[in-house]
Amino acid sequence: MITKLIVLSVYVAILFLIGILASRRVKSMSDYYLGGKKMGFWAVAFSARATGESGWLLIGLTGMGAIAGYSGYWVVAGEVLGVFLSWQFMAKKFKRRTDDYNSITIPDYLQSHFKSSTNTLRILSASILVVFVVIYVASQMDVTGIAFESMLNIDYRIGALVGFSIVLLYIFIGGFVAAVWSDMFQGILMFFGLVLIPIVVWFSMDHGNGVTEGLNAIDPTLTQIMGRSEDGWMNFFTILGFSMIGLGFLGSPQVYVRFMSIESEKEIDKGKWVALLFTLLTDAAAVTIGILARIYFTKEGQDPEAILGTGGEDVLSMITHEFLPTILVAIFIAIVLSAIMSTIDSLLILASSAVTRDFYQKIFRPDLKDKDLTKLSRLVTVAMAMAALGIAILLYNLYPDRQVFWIMIFGWSGIAATFCPVIILSLFWKGYSEQGAIVSMITGFVSVILFKFVFANLEGIGPYFQELDVLAPSFALAMMAGYIASKIYPPKPSHSR
Repeated sequence: MITKLIVLSVYVAILFLIGILASRRVKSMSDYYLGGKKMGFWAVAFSARATGESGWLLIGLTGMGAIAGYSGYWVVAGEVLGVFLSWQFMAKKFKRRTDDYNSITIPDYLQSHFKSSTNTLRILSASILVVFVVIYVASQMDVTGIAFESMLNIDYRIGALVGFSIVLLYIFIGGFVAAVWSDMFQGILMFFGLVLIPIVVWFSMDHGNGVTEGLNAIDPTLTQIMGRSEDGWMNFFTILGFSMIGLGFLGSPQVYVRFMSIESEKEIDKGKWVALLFTLLTDAAAVTIGILARIYFTKEGQDPEAILGTGGEDVLSMITHEFLPTILVAIFIAIVLSAIMSTIDSLLILASSAVTRDFYQKIFRPDLKDKDLTKLSRLVTVAMAMAALGIAILLYNLYPDRQVFWIMIFGWSGIAATFCPVIILSLFWKGYSEQGAIVSMITGFVSVILFKFVFANLEGIGPYFQELDVLAPSFALAMMAGYIASKIYPPKPSHSR
């Protein structure tokens, strides 16, 4: 226990050092929220991937691999495709546009792109951003508590509070630069930790007849790559739900502010390969860890969740404690926290910018200069973090059997379904109007809630929607609604891009 705490203390000290060094670069609002648009490709690539993956990669995806078996690799395929499309076809266009508009936030970009004469789009985008960011951050803090409880035997609430305090302090000091630099440090930890552990486990296990035979001995459906159900349609919706998680990389604000911050378009070309390799290896490793844990810890006829935790959330803790020496277990605890905090810091800064710049400055106090808002930005960041912490504790008390993977995906999906269709259409279609963007955002926002709480509970078709989850249908509806609305209310003739 002492070894674990010492390693954790060193990890936290490094984060604070990063925050202090980063604070020296914060001299304006642009510095606080975008690092002055001077970030290099290594930092942006690692930061974008660490932010995009979050605690669900280590706690959620490893667990899901154990429960789903080979079909879990569809998540990997979807994520790699989403990252590739984003970096290859969207990042440069988005960078160019935001530089032309001198945008600091996503609502800034939308307001400038549509040459909006009202604040409707800004208010709507900022409001939705705050709602889903707080939910998403709450899910990350929830995982922090779970990690402390399962890996350190520290009470969930204390763990959530400690994680909350750590990330808040270094963001409070250094803003976006601290977030990106710490994300790079944390991303490197995540990468090597995830990639190496399946290798260690594989060489430590009694291989018997191999992985496929091991899974077949437990449950033959675990080796069915096209889904585990006897119902073909159920398998189709399951695969679609898994692979469409990657849609979130096509415009989610917490990822796309990284493209705004990168120094030049040339850096995007370099960063693309770093991001792709990171995604492929870490996601595949996470699913593989879950599969190996299923073989090692469970037997035929056993309920995997009774052994591996709800949704397999204890998989990583059990694997590390079983196969690694104490010092490496301690490092893995830091890696889990890295995955969580790399997302929390980015999301909090994103939500803070929505409130401080997009609400307060742009709507109520346009006379205020950017430099006068840095203190308020930090206070808003604290308030957002406290709200998220409160929701996390509430989830813990009200829903002890919650599945971490899907709670995180709900927050991720809410942000993605609201913003990705708008970003895609604004970049690639000149006929997209402000009214179309507003309809897209409202449709995406409402659809996520409807598919989660209404359609998933319908008799007969409900289970299919549960497997499909909320992102793919909400995304599709938002795209269609935006297209139809733009045809009815096209851009004004003077509106040029």
